[in-house]
Amino acid sequence: MRIAVAGATGTAGAAVVAQARERGHQVVELTRAAGVDLVSGAGLDALLPGADAVVDLANTTTTSAAKSHAFFTAVTTGLLAAEARHGVGHHVALSIVGIDEVAAGYYAGKHAQESAIASGPVPWSLLRATQFHEFAEQSLGFAKAGRVSMVPFGHLQPVAVSEVATALVDLVEAGPSGRVQDLRGPRRELLVEMAKKVAARRGTGQRVIGVPMPGGYGHAMRSGVLCGNNKARTGTITFEEWLG
Repeated sequence: MRIAVAGATGTAGAAVVAQARERGHQVVELTRAAGVDLVSGAGLDALLPGADAVVDLANTTTTSAAKSHAFFTAVTTGLLAAEARHGVGHHVALSIVGIDEVAAGYYAGKHAQESAIASGPVPWSLLRATQFHEFAEQSLGFAKAGRVSMVPFGHLQPVAVSEVATALVDLVEAGPSGRVQDLRGPRRELLVEMAKKVAARRGTGQRVIGVPMPGGYGHAMRSGVLCGNNKARTGTITFEEWLG
């Protein structure tokens, strides 16, 4: 199959590209280096002809609901319109477990993305997954003062990117499936403890302090809704295995 990947250089995108190629698929990376601007849609018409599916892993780093909504709406609608023009028969996207409980901030954009996909012109598949193991390392940079990192209190059930990539490539091969079973990691973890383990592994002397995060996202983390429920499919790679 010919698979186009948006966000091909990101954490999940790189894993999907690698796995798709290992399975013998032809991969087209929709990146700036390839002349693509996902927000404006520039360059898509040159690369999508002949594609069987698009895997949308485009992402933005923002806590602003307005910016997140604008980004995901522009990227998703632009991709879907280009796919429809060129007869691409399958749009595959990755979203986040628990966002129904959080309508603010970054998650507002993910809600908009899911809505655009479900009402769009292209048959689709949507996988929601919990946070990646890599989120623990990212959290060390959220709020820093010298060698002190302030990390939000909260519960996660992190999953390995490799397992998410496997699920996404499986979906491409299976064809349009709608919203499929959520995917979460094998164990519930405390983000602060995860961050401490990453800092210790780095050996840089970074001190991690847990802090309460305000707002809807902070409440969701503390309540455990971002961990998923027993209806979710459970991965096998633990945080400790990933860290090792």
